[in-house]
Amino acid sequence: MKYLLLIYADERAYEAMTDDERHEMYAAYEELMRDLSTKGLSIAGEELAPTSTATTVQVRNGERLVTDGPYAETKEQLGGYFLIDVDDLDAAIDIAARIPSVHAGSIEVRPLADG
Repeated sequence: MKYLLLIYADERAYEAMTDDERHEMYAAYEELMRDLSTKGLSIAGEELAPTSTATTVQVRNGERLVTDGPYAETKEQLGGYFLIDVDDLDAAIDIAARIPSVHAGSIEVRPLADG
C-alpha cells in the first residue's frame, strides 16, 4: 500500500540551527533514504523550498487569484515528503517515526486513494 509521509516543521527552528546541527540532520535523512531504497520501500522523497518561495493559486467565480506565499499561516510548514510502498499503516507509522524532523515537528501519514 502506498503512503505519503508529509513532513511538517517550524521553518524558523530550521533557520536557527547551526551548520553542525543541519549537517547531522541531513546525514540522518540520507541514512533513512538509503535504508528505504535498499529495502525497496521508497518511491520518492524530496525537501521543499521555504514557504517564502511558494505561490498559492485559487479560482473563485471564474477569477484566478494568485498570492505569494502559503495560503494559511501555520505554526508548522510542509517541508518535504516521502512516498513509500509498504504492507500496512503500522509499517508506514514505523517509518514516519524514523524521519529526523519528527523530533521537532510532525509527520502526517496519508494513504493514497485507491483508483
